[in-house]
Amino acid sequence: MALPFSVFLRGNRPYYYVAFKNEETGRYLPAISTKKTKEADAVRQAWVWFRDGIPRKGDSLDIKTAYLRDTIRHSNISPSDAEFIISDLKHRGLILSCVFSGAHDSVRLADYLEEFWDWERSPYIREKLRTDHSIHRNYVHGVICDVKKYWLAFFPSVLLGELQPNDIERFIDYLSEIKTGKNKKPISNIRKNGIIRAGLIPLRWAYRKGKIGQDITRGIMLFSGKSAERPILTPELATSIFSQEWADERSKVANMTAMVTGLRAGELQGLRVGDLGDGFLLVRHSWNRFDKLKPTKNNCERVVELPFPFVLQSLKYIASLNPHGTSDNSFVFWASLSADKPMEQKLFLSGLRNSLITAGLNETAARDFCFHSWRHFFTTYMRKKIEDKLLQSQTGHKTIPMLDRYSAHLLPGDRDKIREAQRDVFSSLLPSGNNFNILKP
Repeated sequence: MALPFSVFLRGNRPYYYVAFKNEETGRYLPAISTKKTKEADAVRQAWVWFRDGIPRKGDSLDIKTAYLRDTIRHSNISPSDAEFIISDLKHRGLILSCVFSGAHDSVRLADYLEEFWDWERSPYIREKLRTDHSIHRNYVHGVICDVKKYWLAFFPSVLLGELQPNDIERFIDYLSEIKTGKNKKPISNIRKNGIIRAGLIPLRWAYRKGKIGQDITRGIMLFSGKSAERPILTPELATSIFSQEWADERSKVANMTAMVTGLRAGELQGLRVGDLGDGFLLVRHSWNRFDKLKPTKNNCERVVELPFPFVLQSLKYIASLNPHGTSDNSFVFWASLSADKPMEQKLFLSGLRNSLITAGLNETAARDFCFHSWRHFFTTYMRKKIEDKLLQSQTGHKTIPMLDRYSAHLLPGDRDKIREAQRDVFSSLLPSGNNFNILKP
């Protein structure tokens, strides 16, 4: 009977070598010294190794495993063979993921994320725009900044197909340790969730499109907790700041309009002369520096009541001062240097904070307020006066599904209810025309 190995001397060396024969390929494995000077002793040693495994540094290799490795190494393995092998190894729990050369998931995660959030190249953004889902350049710009600052810094070279749920968990732990700002405060939970979603959205989309084999975002838990409560002005403080003279009266009128209507800063920027109605505002656009003039946040135009002739008169007067000329399409809150854009949001905010300091707040307390505080102010006080459906028709909130369906269909008398509530809440907070500098020649 032929032996499953060959024992032989090599050159002038004193020891016999053994080479085991792979019956599948007919090839001999690399020869190993038996450290035996007699052939019979070498044969006995070879049988021991054949039974117990071929010696290696620190351990031994089972002869069948050695044959398997040799067969794989010298076989012409097709892509389908490779998929079968990988699938079986995954089934046995020996590997979690594998990236095939040239596959969709063989790209770097960093490259995939950058393309996913690139406005010009992203198939995801094209899909959103094609299906008329709301997505804007301003939002995408913020997300890509988070991707570059956090995701790419943490995963500089990992391939898309290599990423596993535990990798994302490590990333979440990493976010928990980051501290930012002058005071080195931890990132808020709401902020961390936004950063995490900047990566989860592309990964979930990749799974739906068959670019990766598993949904590695499944089961990922975001941070709990609510966003910090936004402080809102008291009615007394609101009365105080609007009784003052402001350095920029455009900012004063913008803040006053936000108080009595709940309009967002971008919606005020997008307000044009043709949107000023008789006792109401047409909210048809919003503005940001990336999208420019665009539809509102929820892509829904709305009529916002403005039952204060003084505020409406102030808006028209501000618009009439436009150095670039006035038309239905000109901005109410114009910019001094360009007719093609409105004044900056930061001027709305700086005017508010400066007036708060003049009213007696210190700088730290004044900085706790943001322009969006007016939206909370409006919603808080109006909610006590009218039902949610009517309030939503004014603010444009889209958070209660059943109310969404009916908020655009006001019943007879609803506008009167809204206007009466506005007068009841805000009339005492507004200055009279006699002490408001903007209306003076």
